[in-house]
Amino acid sequence: MGDLRISCFLAPTKDAPAYASLAEELGYDGVYVYDSPALFGDVWLSLGRMAEVTSRITLGTGVAVPSLRHPMVTAAAIAAVEELAPGRLVCGFGVGWSARFAMGQRAMKWEEMRRFFVQLRGLLNGETVEIDGAQCQMIHAPGFAPRRPIRTPLLAAASGPKGFEVARAVADGVFCDREIQPGFEYCLKFAVGTVLDPGEDHTSPRVQETAGTIYTTNFHGMFEMAPEMVDTMPGGAEWRARVAAERPANELHLALHEGHLAVVTDRDRPLLDAAGPALLSATGWTGTADVVRGHVEDAARSGATEVVMAMAGPDIPRELRAFATAAGLKPMR
Repeated sequence: MGDLRISCFLAPTKDAPAYASLAEELGYDGVYVYDSPALFGDVWLSLGRMAEVTSRITLGTGVAVPSLRHPMVTAAAIAAVEELAPGRLVCGFGVGWSARFAMGQRAMKWEEMRRFFVQLRGLLNGETVEIDGAQCQMIHAPGFAPRRPIRTPLLAAASGPKGFEVARAVADGVFCDREIQPGFEYCLKFAVGTVLDPGEDHTSPRVQETAGTIYTTNFHGMFEMAPEMVDTMPGGAEWRARVAAERPANELHLALHEGHLAVVTDRDRPLLDAAGPALLSATGWTGTADVVRGHVEDAARSGATEVVMAMAGPDIPRELRAFATAAGLKPMR
């Protein structure tokens, strides 16, 4: 697969540093951490802890949400991680679909993203930047942050014509979900799924808990975008009724996103039975090791520079090992 990098997504939990250390041992090129404060721990704290237990692997935000922090706070966080892991940080930023939805907010607009990238890059370059009507600059004394400019690559989680237009104008590269857009120095393909053991099918408890964690997010996202379309999905009408019955209208998002990319909740579990065998084909790259390897090779041919697989379910070390084997990684020791 040539120069294709193989990396993983992790949730920022207390165990994330141990998982990052294992990923480094298994030969992964990078570890990217989610930013969703209503669901997980702090992304920057997690990256700092990972930096202290790894020495080679790239560390990144996958992806941070600009609206959650003042650009200076983000610049200072980048500087802190760069001090711990010089040259190993890559920062992805997105409009905050699930992170903002879980707090009852809409996603950011792409013009807001454009402005953020310009402000953040200016700060990291040591420039004076106007933010909220005031002049801001990283004025850290020597020993309190790396010298400016700080050259951390800044990537955009882009989708649609507007997203890719902004990414080409202000970012160093992109995270791609469905459509891979070649031509960027960094073109990271976001992937989900699980590698099946021989003989496993949709009835396996492991598959239910792992692929199911990913499968149910389709319903969370669809509910936010077009609630009536949920009724066309297996078990969707009944699920939508369960969600609506749990909370008042102004709190529906709290029930809707509970467990998102973390666990299969009791509310979501009937969706797995309704899906039946389709659970496997509807969950990204879920399949045998050969099938998953084929997806990785397809991503390389399509112009991706890196594949980043989301690690889900109750046994993250198992998921890391299985995907590493399927992708042909060579352990570091």
